[in-house]
Amino acid sequence: MNAIVKDVMTAEVVAVRRDTTFKELAATLREYRVSAFPVVDDMGRVIGLVSEADLLAKEALAEPGVVAGLLHHSDVRKAGGLTAGDLMSHQVVTVSPGDPVEQAARMMHFLKVRQLPVVNSGGELVGIVSRSDLLSVFDRPDEDIRTDIVNTMFRHEFLVDPRQFTVRVEAGVVTLEGTPETVTLGRDLVRKARHVPGVVAVHDRLSYPDDYPVVAGPLF
Repeated sequence: MNAIVKDVMTAEVVAVRRDTTFKELAATLREYRVSAFPVVDDMGRVIGLVSEADLLAKEALAEPGVVAGLLHHSDVRKAGGLTAGDLMSHQVVTVSPGDPVEQAARMMHFLKVRQLPVVNSGGELVGIVSRSDLLSVFDRPDEDIRTDIVNTMFRHEFLVDPRQFTVRVEAGVVTLEGTPETVTLGRDLVRKARHVPGVVAVHDRLSYPDDYPVVAGPLF
């Protein structure tokens, strides 16, 4: 039920080799309209990442002596780069096909990157995932989300009768009503519903015991 990277990644990846020339990189960038290329070795393993920003450094810093005091050493190096090996970033953050989409989204957000190469257990490139790929999980129809919650989550995961609950989904926002047998079950249902692909937020309207504090509003 939970979306994984394999579900949303692009499998046909535009990758380059270490010796790909600057001119070839620029032409490929224009042709495929991508913002970065994974750099792979002869075995297809990811060894770096070269972005459009790396290529722009050559034009922007054509005369680095003018602002040399303000530049990082790597910027100066990239300004003189002739190949992907010269321009690429060596510290590449990757994800695996089986990683949760939520994990990839957190990495992308906190690291301020636009895409993540997807590699298998041997480090070989098998895909790439972008911001738009991760957001695609929110394209699911409301009825599909509701069916997932009622049939998959309630019936099969928690083994509860969905007829004792009311589930409404509007624009990806789920509202749960009903009376769970225990407080723990109710909290688990709300928490699990938040992770159903396509869910934007969950409104907890379950009926808990009087001494159980419920915080109004969506659960994130």
